[in-house]
Amino acid sequence: MIISEIRDYLGHFFPGIELHGASDMIITGPAKIEDARSGEVSFISNEKYVRFLDTTSASLVIVGSSVPLDAYIEKTSFIRVRDPYTAFMLLLQRFSKPRSVALPGIADTAMLGSNVRIGSNVAIGDYAVIGDRCSIGDNVVIGPHAVLLHDVSVGNDTVINPHVICYDGSVIGCRVIIHSGSVIGADGFGFAPQADGSYLKIPQMGIVEIGDDTEIGANATIDRATMGSTVIGRGVKIDNHVQIAHNCRIGDHTVIAAQAGISGSVTLGSFCMIGGQAGLAGHLELADRTHVAAQAGISKSFLQQGVSLRGYPAQPMREQLKQEALVRGLGSMKARLDALEAEVRLIRKS
Repeated sequence: MIISEIRDYLGHFFPGIELHGASDMIITGPAKIEDARSGEVSFISNEKYVRFLDTTSASLVIVGSSVPLDAYIEKTSFIRVRDPYTAFMLLLQRFSKPRSVALPGIADTAMLGSNVRIGSNVAIGDYAVIGDRCSIGDNVVIGPHAVLLHDVSVGNDTVINPHVICYDGSVIGCRVIIHSGSVIGADGFGFAPQADGSYLKIPQMGIVEIGDDTEIGANATIDRATMGSTVIGRGVKIDNHVQIAHNCRIGDHTVIAAQAGISGSVTLGSFCMIGGQAGLAGHLELADRTHVAAQAGISKSFLQQGVSLRGYPAQPMREQLKQEALVRGLGSMKARLDALEAEVRLIRKS
């Protein structure tokens, strides 16, 4: 692509886009601002990276309104846009090549059960297993060694990477990406304690439903419901090593970072953000647009929208920061109390 083509492409998404500098240079690909070479495009969305404009060899840089250009316009072209981060992500999509998970068609070593429905332009890799009565939509890619047990439904344009396991009855929407090692629909952690101290397994008879445009990272686990469905909404983004327990309901466009653990029957609203290693106790609810900081421990429901939670047990961030400040001051407070006690003892002796 040449720079003028990039300007025109981004202009479809960002009206009022501005190009400063040469427009006819060929751009061969993207790069980080500190490593970019001639012919590459980069971006700045954080002001701390402005210093790299002195040393970068990038031929094009995507910037926001606050970045000064006068000192650099002789050696670099710039596109000024309202949201340089999103603009650069759109360019990455243009430059990225599709990942080849499986060749078109059904591999000779793949195993298909009975009454399997397969759409057009499907790719199923070596040693994949498709159970009885599965339904595979158009343009679906199923990687090598992936396993779909009986009665799994997969929507159009979905990619199931190698070594993914989808247990029986799982419903997977359109344009979903599930990365390697993830397990969808394993039994929930349900055991009834008995009088003698043993545990009786509770049958897990439900399924998992995954909405359209969801992405699930590597080695994530989403458990089937005891009854009914564990539901992952549309556009949800789940990081690697996330655990979602039985009967949870995750609202649309919620993001969950790595190693977070969500206990059974939790309901998360839409557009929530759950930080890494956060833990949520069971049977609670978080309202839409709740933000949970990394390593927070959520022990109760928060039903007001837009609250940011932090700490263990988690509280609204402002309250938690006040308490944290008090705790940091305990050492000096103790020293002052010790000094006062010493003065009182001297007074009593005199």
